[in-house]
Amino acid sequence: MSLNVHKIRFPAFQLHHVIKKHYSVASKNAPKASELFSEEQRRQRENVGRIEKIEVRYLGLPHDTTLVMNRELSTPYDCARHIGEKYCRQSALALLDNKTPWDMRRPLRDSCTLQLLNFTSPEPHIANKAFWRSCSFLLGAVLQASFKPEAGLFLHSFPKPNIKSGSFVHDIVLAEEHWNPTVPELRALSIEMIKLSQKDLPIERLDVSSDLALEMFHDNPFKREQIPSVAAQNNGQVTVYRVGEHVDISKGPMMGSTGLLGRCTISASHPIKEGSERGKHFYRMQGVALPAVLRIGHFAYNILENRSRKMNSAKLPNEPFEDTVAEQVA
Repeated sequence: MSLNVHKIRFPAFQLHHVIKKHYSVASKNAPKASELFSEEQRRQRENVGRIEKIEVRYLGLPHDTTLVMNRELSTPYDCARHIGEKYCRQSALALLDNKTPWDMRRPLRDSCTLQLLNFTSPEPHIANKAFWRSCSFLLGAVLQASFKPEAGLFLHSFPKPNIKSGSFVHDIVLAEEHWNPTVPELRALSIEMIKLSQKDLPIERLDVSSDLALEMFHDNPFKREQIPSVAAQNNGQVTVYRVGEHVDISKGPMMGSTGLLGRCTISASHPIKEGSERGKHFYRMQGVALPAVLRIGHFAYNILENRSRKMNSAKLPNEPFEDTVAEQVA
């Protein structure tokens, strides 16, 4: 199997292993899906029409305040810019009316109260779930960019986050039946995750029609199979996310930027025998990560890494999709 790690700098004792591979570039479909995302995003903004004002009552440090924002245009991130630059950098997620988790870059629909959530708050469970889900999404972006076309890679799905499991997950399909990534290859994927973090890219959300979603994922038969069930449970809409040029399906919410990702390890790949067939073999990719603001010692992190290698027990991708759509698409 070939990974796109030719730009990664390895120690000399590892380099000979890496250069034997013939690494490739990102999927050609990624730019098309991203272009469709941009076009639809622009169309939705233009359809807002006359700008209406809403009142957003911010609750939190440095002090409570009321902001006058634009309905269907202004986002929690825009609100954070009014409050202070550090709140833009540190906030992972918003909480509306003390009950509804909301993406930082998702337009606000009505007047509401607003709280900005981060990973160091006394009750970080909402932000932590968004972080875990975002890690699965970013792993998909890295995998999509790392395999050569002849590898036959399809991103299948990633299950809803379960922090107690010890790992985030992305299920994929490959043409090769007995793929067992080497330690340097897994390390290379981990490095690509860190590179995404260093770029501090925005993670954007968009609700699209099922027809547009089918066009976005026209070359992925697994996504096309999932889309009708996803749309049926979401008033005919499909929620997609974008980072860079990578687009995938997820109910969200997710953290607002890749820069919130800190230490990260892609730790394991588990073959899934059930449901695999000739030329289409399922694998469960797993990893563990910490938010950038959290620091732990090497020994403690090593325990987390070892735990994350155990096969995650979340719903498998080969189980009937209609029965487990809520578990399979996070």
